[in-house]
Amino acid sequence: MIALEPDLPFEFIVPGTPLSLQASTDSKEAWKRLVAGFARAALPAGSWLLTDPLAVTIYIFPDGQLSGDVDNRVKPILDAMNRCVYDDDRLIERVVVQKFEPGKVFSFGSPSAILADALEAAKPVTYVRITSDLHEELS
Repeated sequence: MIALEPDLPFEFIVPGTPLSLQASTDSKEAWKRLVAGFARAALPAGSWLLTDPLAVTIYIFPDGQLSGDVDNRVKPILDAMNRCVYDDDRLIERVVVQKFEPGKVFSFGSPSAILADALEAAKPVTYVRITSDLHEELS
């Protein structure tokens, strides 16, 4: 089997609302396993870990009002992808995160197929995008 570098941007969705850093250890570990499982399922078979600087976008689509701070929900997601998608989470140079509570989702101009799936999916769902374009959306 030949190892492949995953095409970037790399996207996947995870059913559920990301857990906060304040969640119980068991709950956070279960969430991280879920995220890693969906990431692995979306990766090409035999792909190797990314080793270049990366940017991550996380969109959270809860099924109601999201309690707590949105920033506390990022680290468990990034940790879940460590040694699964990328070699080390120190490679992450940029993180964009936004919650879209019911009734507060705006129309995306031209969503990717995976983001379109997240928009249409039963809520709650979390969308994750990894890219090597550190200035994506800034130009």
